Amino acid sequence: MKHHLLLPATLVLSCTTGLVIGQNTRFSDPDTVIKEQFWGNLYADGGQSFFCDTPFTRKGFVLTDGYVYPLADIRTALDCGTSRQCEQDNRYRQIASDLHNMVPVRTRTEMQRRNVRYEELGESVSPDECNMRESAGFFEPPSRVKGDVARAVAYMVDTYGLPWLGAKPVFKGWNRQDPPDDTELTRHRRIVEIQGNENPFITDRGRMEEL
Repeated sequence: MKHHLLLPATLVLSCTTGLVIGQNTRFSDPDTVIKEQFWGNLYADGGQSFFCDTPFTRKGFVLTDGYVYPLADIRTALDCGTSRQCEQDNRYRQIASDLHNMVPVRTRTEMQRRNVRYEELGESVSPDECNMRESAGFFEPPSRVKGDVARAVAYMVDTYGLPWLGAKPVFKGWNRQDPPDDTELTRHRRIVEIQGNENPFITDRGRMEEL
């Protein structure tokens, strides 16, 4: 009798684990997710802007919903057409609704990051007021969030089969250099609660070395 009872429990645990470490299957309406889950739930009490670490209590005109892996690059990878055409593509809608890729950023910063690739630019490029560097189509985030960026990009690459937005060794280096801190871990736990799946590169930092 005990063996019969253990089998269903094992199956339930297996299914639950699959849901937790899989991809976003709960949301597929980006506009609704941004309004209700991103701003209305995850950042309902405010927080810090991702790249500049500026505190905010609510969304204002200087803040927007940003994407570590830009939506324009997702559209290019999926080859789903224009923005309007991609909005009719179910796969794009699912990926664009993934909270693990969304961060609060200054509107100006989000505009600056369009069509750039992540890179380690070094001291030859002067940082701006937020310690970001940009040159010739390349973008280096502040050291404080380099690991966050690397783990978010790795998640998008591994989960949805998207291409890397830069050299893989750069992301691996950032992952080693900047391990998950309390802010990243707390945010991750909240997203798991809301969306139902985790970013395994946050819970197992060594996983990126296997890519």
